Amino acid sequence: MSLPREQSVGYLVNHLGRQFGVLLANRLKPLGLAPAQHAVLLALWQEDGLSQRELVNILEIRQATAANTLDRMERDGLITREIHPDDARSKRICLTAKARALEDEVTGIAREINANALAALDEHERGQFLEMLKRLIEQQRRLIGEGDDTPSEKETP
Repeated sequence: MSLPREQSVGYLVNHLGRQFGVLLANRLKPLGLAPAQHAVLLALWQEDGLSQRELVNILEIRQATAANTLDRMERDGLITREIHPDDARSKRICLTAKARALEDEVTGIAREINANALAALDEHERGQFLEMLKRLIEQQRRLIGEGDDTPSEKETP
């Protein structure tokens, strides 16, 4: 007998992630952004000037996905690629003034989506839920690392 989807952690987490993705995509679309670009922006708002390889590792996405997303972001005037001062073969991904100007609005949108989703839980449950998610993510990283050195393909809402 198969596992009912209501009892499948993978199904439920994936379903929740897709729902977050839909909400985020709908709210970012008027700004000309996609959820994949949001993930890159979050990383660069935290630390501007990362290399593409660093972004791939931080976001746990494939190199090709990062390259395509960065190409679109460069085309849209959100990032520039600059020669890395320590390695001429590498380029730093740097935010433009346009991307920096979006930070408050975009992070506000994400906060609102998170707050609305977590409103179904009380404060104690929210903290527990977030801690459990972090532990599960770490466990999955270990399992992925044991089986394959290739980062999984996932986009962060």
